[in-house]
Amino acid sequence: MSPREYPERPIVGVGGVIIDGGRVVLIRRRFEPLAGEWSLPGGTVELGETLVAGVAREMREETGLDVAVGPVVEVFDRIMLDDERKVRYHFVLVDYLCRPVGGTLQAGSDVDAARLTLPEELEQYALTPKALSVIHRGFSLSGAVNVE
Repeated sequence: MSPREYPERPIVGVGGVIIDGGRVVLIRRRFEPLAGEWSLPGGTVELGETLVAGVAREMREETGLDVAVGPVVEVFDRIMLDDERKVRYHFVLVDYLCRPVGGTLQAGSDVDAARLTLPEELEQYALTPKALSVIHRGFSLSGAVNVE
């Protein structure tokens, strides 16, 4: 069992809405939670690491991209219960708007596929409603701010 399963307290995670040329980066998760499902890239923050540094590291590890990290898109809980209604996973997730500044898009350590996707193609990836909401918010925000 992973130390992320049945935690004593919520685990802080970060994600990136990487937008490039009107497309967003999606990854297919290799491990639980959500193994085999398409989502935004991200992972947990390491001890002593800032949220922004965690986003940059996770984007590099999962997508091969170096990113400029912009503003927060959304903060939310992901709580998943087991069949007995015990908390199997509890993450507090902070998703940031990101822009690629280097690297090459490729599936990294915790993913088995990575791709750039147009907004009109999102429905074919069976994303969670929350992921879709965050992506659409990221697109809206990307037109209003400049990610340094």
